[in-house]
Amino acid sequence: MSADPREVAYDVMTAVRERDAYVNLLLPTLLKDLSQRDAALATELTSHTIRRQGTYDAIIDSVATGKVDPAVRDALRLGTHQLLAMRIPAHAAVDTTVRLVRRKVGHKPVGFTNAVLRKIAAKDLETWLDELTAGRDRYDALAIRYSHPRWVVEALEQAVGADQLEALLEADNVPPHVTLVARPGLVDPDELPGEPGRHSPYAKVLTGGGDPGHIGAVRLGRAGVQDEGSQLVAITTAEAPIEGYDTHWLDLAAGPGGKAALLGALAAQRGASLVANEVQPHRADLVRQSVRALKNVEVTVHDGRQGPWEEESFDRVLLDAPCTGLGALRRRPEARWRRRPEDVGELVALQQQLLAHAIDLVRPGGVVGYATCSPLPAETRAVVDAVLAERHDAEVESEHHWWPHTDGTDAMYLAVLRRR
Repeated sequence: MSADPREVAYDVMTAVRERDAYVNLLLPTLLKDLSQRDAALATELTSHTIRRQGTYDAIIDSVATGKVDPAVRDALRLGTHQLLAMRIPAHAAVDTTVRLVRRKVGHKPVGFTNAVLRKIAAKDLETWLDELTAGRDRYDALAIRYSHPRWVVEALEQAVGADQLEALLEADNVPPHVTLVARPGLVDPDELPGEPGRHSPYAKVLTGGGDPGHIGAVRLGRAGVQDEGSQLVAITTAEAPIEGYDTHWLDLAAGPGGKAALLGALAAQRGASLVANEVQPHRADLVRQSVRALKNVEVTVHDGRQGPWEEESFDRVLLDAPCTGLGALRRRPEARWRRRPEDVGELVALQQQLLAHAIDLVRPGGVVGYATCSPLPAETRAVVDAVLAERHDAEVESEHHWWPHTDGTDAMYLAVLRRR
């Protein structure tokens, strides 16, 4: 295993490109042999370079002649990030990247790499951005400046409007602090390190960094790592008033288990039980790990569109539907490059089927929380409207949006529906 942080970053980028690897899963396994300083450098290089690769590719393509080999491009992206966004001397950024190419790709592209990086080093980032966006239409310019695919820029404008679009795009490029959740009844928030969250009474924010895995309550499942937006989805669903009994709850698409654990803890305080369902067995295992400290949670593995449950058998149902995940671009740097416009239509069909079944499963007077970690209108209110247009036994009681640029959370959507 390499002890060179640049080589670690390169290896992760290659895995993301070739094998659809996830940075948050792969990178920590490669940091174990690095010093704290080198691990921080590897993390910076990996996450920020992937996050800003749209900008860096535009710069590279403006100075490179001919087609750039993908393996060389990964190295050039790393070098460009060091040149334009880090306090690394230009000669050091160029030399280390050239050596990286020699080790990882071979001697042939070394001269090309050196020439491209020296041209890039001649200007600062703002100068490059001004030159590359001049004369382009608005969406292309924003895509280059804020490193988002053009189709995502257009879709996000539909979600927040033109006046808030740039603030949202900018917020997507700021990596968030780690946020903890103190699962009620299992640990008090005051027992956890960090600063109180802005919105959730159970949130603590680790502004100084650190590995949450070293916190005892996290190791025992009494606390977890969970964005405040995700916490608010579970809390709001649990707090929606209902008349009569309130003892049977369902999380219909529970993986990887953060919302299920908080929902289960809230249910336990009221003497209620929770079924946490997940269609994929390996993700169901993650749910079991998340809820291991709770005795009132049953984890099941079923297709949420079917399943063995009787209609009208639950008092509360949370559907955190599979979605594009474009609300979590701050913490998932590769996500913006992995999704395609055609993904939305396939996911919307699934979301509508799951929501229709969720409504079937809740009793009259009960509530369904429909949530997505996506702000796209097609995946949020349009799904709710399409399902309700086909039936007249449910209505939207409240609707909630949380945003990176205004709330400091992932972009989360929640509609609370009441069954008549």
